[in-house]
Amino acid sequence: MPNSKKPTRIRRRMSVLSRRRGRRWRRGIARNLRRNLIAGSLLLIPVALTYLVVRFIFDLVDGVLRPAIQWAFQRAGLDWTIPGLGVVAMVILVYVAGLALANALGRQMLRWSQEALLRVPLIGTLYSAAKKLVESFSGTGETGFKRVVMIEYPRSGAWTIGFLTGITSTSIGAMAVIYIPTAPTPNTGWVAIVPVEQVLDTDLTVQTAIQLTFSGGILSPATIKIRKLELTAALIGPAPKTPAEDHE
Repeated sequence: MPNSKKPTRIRRRMSVLSRRRGRRWRRGIARNLRRNLIAGSLLLIPVALTYLVVRFIFDLVDGVLRPAIQWAFQRAGLDWTIPGLGVVAMVILVYVAGLALANALGRQMLRWSQEALLRVPLIGTLYSAAKKLVESFSGTGETGFKRVVMIEYPRSGAWTIGFLTGITSTSIGAMAVIYIPTAPTPNTGWVAIVPVEQVLDTDLTVQTAIQLTFSGGILSPATIKIRKLELTAALIGPAPKTPAEDHE
């Protein structure tokens, strides 16, 4: 009888050990799968996001000129559908426009075209605003982003980056006109008009601030020096021109 119990205990012990090894093996597989899936996601998600953004921009640019090119092909009796032809045409158009600006005749023609656009109701207003916005981001032109500033928003103690676009006078004092960009597309945002006393000036450049916004704060500078905003002649500047006067 005692001898018959001993093999039973051994079998039970071996069964327990086998179950433990099985659980450890399954946990090891689960950890390995989880680790590799996380590592693969961290590698492929940025690639996928980059592809989606590039594909969106490609389709957007390609769709601008592709209908006109397809119409020209149809008029010529050609049944061609070439993906990306609109992008190629856009690159050629941009190059030709830049080439035209390199000589006096091209600049004069551009000036005449701008004057014609500015005289068209509604279109002139839209073109003037778009032109000044592009000049603001590129750092060219007399108008645009004068300084990178900070204001308390959306609550007390929380600060938001903004671009000072001008100073205006009101019955309660000088007010700062600030463009507040949204992440991750700094070309969209809203305008805030706040008292000058509530605005802090920074040492950031426009390009650094745009990079900070576009990256969602990931590419932020190590330090930001701030001080009270001081009104200077450069900040106040001349009175803004109307769209009809912009070409003069």
